[in-house]
Amino acid sequence: MPGCYYHLEPVVPSMTYCVGISLDSGLVFASDSRTNAGSDQVSQYGKMHTLGIDGERQFVLLSAGNLATTQAVLTHIRHELRDNPDCVLCKARYMDEAADYIGEISRQQQNRFTDSKGVTAGFSPAVSFILGGQIKGEPPALHMIYPEGNHITTSRATPYLQIGEKKYGKPILDRVIKSETSLEDAARCALVSMDSTMQSNVTVGPPIEVMIYDKDSLTLNRYLRLAENHPYMSELRTSWASSIRSAFDALPRFNWEEAGPPPGE
Repeated sequence: MPGCYYHLEPVVPSMTYCVGISLDSGLVFASDSRTNAGSDQVSQYGKMHTLGIDGERQFVLLSAGNLATTQAVLTHIRHELRDNPDCVLCKARYMDEAADYIGEISRQQQNRFTDSKGVTAGFSPAVSFILGGQIKGEPPALHMIYPEGNHITTSRATPYLQIGEKKYGKPILDRVIKSETSLEDAARCALVSMDSTMQSNVTVGPPIEVMIYDKDSLTLNRYLRLAENHPYMSELRTSWASSIRSAFDALPRFNWEEAGPPPGE
């Protein structure tokens, strides 16, 4: 249909992993910092970006995909926030308005890298975002914004959103995260999800950023940046691996194991 841009899955490289979790008591965000432009060019770039006005509205933006597009989108938004007091993010009444706006800016920036036929010069400018935050008078919310500009939000049945290399970190989220989960437990779960992803995919790597947003606080002041050798990250990784092994060793035995070895052995 002309003029419509819809897609069910983000078409972006999986050289990152970000997760946002929506809970009764607030929001939790986690992201890695690895970028990869080839097998011999690996660097660090934070995927967590904060925007907003203390006491009035707060936004956290997680990004996955083309770095140039991401930076262009962020530069545009920050210029608007600084120079235009009537910009969409300054005046939006609802979080979905903010998601619509960022989706449109993202499409505009991606179109700069395509010709009249929509063909790029050998690379994908696509980028996906997770937008989370709260506008005063409204509840906190999370939205995943696809490269095409459309977006989805969470539900009580699915209280988290992921972008990037999401398959390795999904099982722990499915087993642990509920809407009533505490912010601290959700943050620990997000870190385990991140560590599981790093163990299985070298394109996801530290430092890891974690942000906890308390419902109705309208300020962002609970943030951690964890390097690979950070004591907390090391302890969490060791504790989780030990617990997994203990749980595995405690699994029920097959009935022939319980019966003992066959006669004569």
